[in-house]
Amino acid sequence: MYLDHAATTPISAPALAALTTVISRSGNPSSLHGAGRRARATVEAARETIAAAAGAHPTEVIFTSGGTEADNLAVKGLFWSRRAADPARNRILVSSIEHAAVADTVEWLVKHEGAEAVWLPVNAEGVLDLAALDKELSDGGASAVALVTCMWANNEVGSIQPIAEVVALAGKHGIPVHSDAVQAFGSVPVNFRESGLAAMSVSAHKIGGTVGVGALLLGRAVTLTPVLHGGGQERTVRSGTLDTAGIAAFAAAAADVTDNLAAESARIAGLRDDIIAAVRAAVPEAVLRGVDPADNPGGRLPGNAHFTFPGCEGDSLLFLLDMAGVESSTGSACTAGVPRPSHVLLAMGLDEDTARGAQRFSLGHTSGPADVDAFVAALPDAHARAKKAGMSGHKSSIETASTRAAG
Repeated sequence: MYLDHAATTPISAPALAALTTVISRSGNPSSLHGAGRRARATVEAARETIAAAAGAHPTEVIFTSGGTEADNLAVKGLFWSRRAADPARNRILVSSIEHAAVADTVEWLVKHEGAEAVWLPVNAEGVLDLAALDKELSDGGASAVALVTCMWANNEVGSIQPIAEVVALAGKHGIPVHSDAVQAFGSVPVNFRESGLAAMSVSAHKIGGTVGVGALLLGRAVTLTPVLHGGGQERTVRSGTLDTAGIAAFAAAAADVTDNLAAESARIAGLRDDIIAAVRAAVPEAVLRGVDPADNPGGRLPGNAHFTFPGCEGDSLLFLLDMAGVESSTGSACTAGVPRPSHVLLAMGLDEDTARGAQRFSLGHTSGPADVDAFVAALPDAHARAKKAGMSGHKSSIETASTRAAG
């Protein structure tokens, strides 16, 4: 039972049909012969479809290899172009709950390009503190800001961010805003044109397309310094031969999810609410993290249920659920095999021990009541065993420390 759609979702039927049809053909979309023109026609038709799904003009769709590249292109490209126009613009205002694709890019610019990062706080529900953003832009501080970047919806706890308000505050000072909308696109209404964003990142494999394809929605009047150089494809902003088949599948998936967005989001939200109720019934001490949909139905992604389970390691619970046939995620990063607490949960004010008990259950187009039933059946035993293992490990550590102290 797959409850990790936030990581990647299975390919949809329309996307698979488009992929298998196009991948059997040859042709580089930059070539001038018949096969090349046919590939170009496929790419341009897909560009129009994705633009319509995202509320953009076709010329604003810049194809990339995925969300990570789109984020890198937006953040680096905007920073470099804005600083080139005015060397005093070296500050980047960034939410403290960004995906690593944005956060690590900002940190790279700090280390290698002399940028100054301002990490904006969030509240206990994982929603950006607009007052903190306003303060950073006030009293002349805006003149040194190159860009603001704030995700549309958080990938771990599912909290939807106040993008309209962020754009309005930055817009008073003529500052461009980028948003990583990888989790939001295809789950909630997203309209690039109406948002006022300068740039927005989306990804195919989060909506039923293939891995390795994404797009940066980039305003037609926005100047961006390229990260990749070569053939000058994609408005010279992103060079490289395009994945025609993957792009066709991306477009088919985008059309499918947006055509059925309201009904499908409501269906998935119902399953999410069933999971929330089941966790609260089976493990009363578990705490829902992010916006509670009972209090604010539109404040959370429809497919996201994220909990912390006191007294047990998230990794232990993940593996025990996996053994029972339920696939979930801790939502935390892991470097060199060493588990680390989620930076998102820490930014929300949780301590490290609490953050280590995180578990994210995320749903998508293949999810159904059977998935929830299987999860409900597996959770009590998995949690009990994970909690026992966690307590045993903690006790063992105490005993070891005591023995060393006595020695």
